[in-house]
Amino acid sequence: MDKKAKDFADFSLHQKMELLVRDMVEKEISFRDAQKEFQKLYLEAASKKYGGNKSKMAEALRLHRNTLHNKAKSLKIKKI
Repeated sequence: MDKKAKDFADFSLHQKMELLVRDMVEKEISFRDAQKEFQKLYLEAASKKYGGNKSKMAEALRLHRNTLHNKAKSLKIKKI
């Protein structure tokens, strides 16, 4: 791992998010697009962690299973 990657790995979650948000604002990404991208990546990461088990995902994310399904559908996530 190079020094920059190691330094970034040492940042808190808040610091990492702050860097990302600043970059998105600088690139004039709309709030709605930023929100959708975050939700999509978040659900895809959770799906990977729980092996696609929607019940476990919903419980861990504190969502109703139907809400999880509907959110994935609205974000056009094909496999969750």
